[in-house]
Amino acid sequence: MSSGGCSIVWFRRDLRVEDNPALAAGVRAGAVVGVFIWAPEEEGQYYPGRVSRWWLKNSLSQLDSSLRNLGTPLVTKRSTDSISSLLEVVKSTGATQIFFNHLYDPLSLVRDHRAKEILTAQGITVRSYNSDLLYEPWDVNDEHGQPFTTFDSFWERCLSMPYDPQAPLLPPKRIIPGDVSRCPSDTLVFEDELEKSSNALLARAWSPGWSNANKALTTFINGPLIEYSVNRRKADSATTSFLSPHLHFGEVSVKKVFHLVRIKQVFWANEGNKAGEESVNLFLKSIGLREYSRYISFNHPYSHERPLLGHLKFFPWVVDEGYFKAWRQGRTGYPLVDAGMRELWATGWLHDRIRVVVSSFFVKVLQLPWRWGMKYFWDTLLDADLESDALGWQYISGTLPDGREFDRIDNPQVQLLLYIICLNIFISLLGKTKPHYELHYPVDVMNYEAQTPPNTTPTLTQRHR
Repeated sequence: MSSGGCSIVWFRRDLRVEDNPALAAGVRAGAVVGVFIWAPEEEGQYYPGRVSRWWLKNSLSQLDSSLRNLGTPLVTKRSTDSISSLLEVVKSTGATQIFFNHLYDPLSLVRDHRAKEILTAQGITVRSYNSDLLYEPWDVNDEHGQPFTTFDSFWERCLSMPYDPQAPLLPPKRIIPGDVSRCPSDTLVFEDELEKSSNALLARAWSPGWSNANKALTTFINGPLIEYSVNRRKADSATTSFLSPHLHFGEVSVKKVFHLVRIKQVFWANEGNKAGEESVNLFLKSIGLREYSRYISFNHPYSHERPLLGHLKFFPWVVDEGYFKAWRQGRTGYPLVDAGMRELWATGWLHDRIRVVVSSFFVKVLQLPWRWGMKYFWDTLLDADLESDALGWQYISGTLPDGREFDRIDNPQVQLLLYIICLNIFISLLGKTKPHYELHYPVDVMNYEAQTPPNTTPTLTQRHR
């Protein structure tokens, strides 16, 4: 154990030991003190939701176990000011360096800049790294050195960069521990007793943690990926990667995902498997959208608060708490919308296609402020992600330069009919039976408007007949 001159590795949304540049830098420098600081009050209105906190709790547990196996524990601190807590850890451990990985949401950008200023003034060496993106936002510009304003041009530039994303780093073989004898961990409380009973169901479907993230990635690449182009819109089966919560908490690096998927693409190209190649291109596009969300957040830090198209800043949204409540509770009177919202509340998850349907209904039928919907997604999704959610809601609202036109609506009734037609074709071709998506979160499609439970407000379809 080192008794001085150690390095602090400040874990945030990079909860893994593999392909972690900050951890690798700390290991190269000598003794390491791994620290996680839980300061949710710093997030203001974006205090993490119940299911997100459940995931974080379990992810940290696995990270601590992995670090201990390598030689050092994870020190956890409860705080209302991350920088003050870092200074306390520096004082108690004798650390001379701090390493951390970049974040790109506006709150973190401000905090990280302030942290570097304050810590450097105290004589601490501070280094930060890219662990969350293929390319840093400031490295991707047009021919005039300006940021791109549309996704297609941004992603085309990423795919044509003169150098590939860095290859993922291997985990360290061992870690020399710093002296934490005067730096005890705080007990972090992520859920109350009532929340524990609700969260118990989540463990049946999800396995947080960096090693489980790698298993999920392997399962997807060796299974659903090859038919992703055909099956990705099916909301009733496991046809997508389910990697988004793992990516949000940094349990697996996007560079590792990119490299392994590209290897699969080369393999299928050599085989002449055009369907496999198309699937890879479409999946990588979804990775590109995640990249673009960070790119937008970095270049437009207000994107979670106001539209990127300035002339829509004063759009006359309908401020109606009754509509908002009906949407949240899954009582709009539109079966596919209501099934999606009930699934969200019950599981903390929504298929991407259903997210589009419920958010499109929210802003284009109910014409409620998109920031309300984004905040509700933040409170209820396992993979709640400020940058991705802001991009998605702005896109649906038509407030991005390349967003959907406001009058383009994903009619939930039409989407439900298309879904049932496609499902019946699937059943007839394969001779199999399969429950409708909306029946997992029961809605009587044929007699929906009659379903108004006692002591509840009428559905929106009933109110407007």
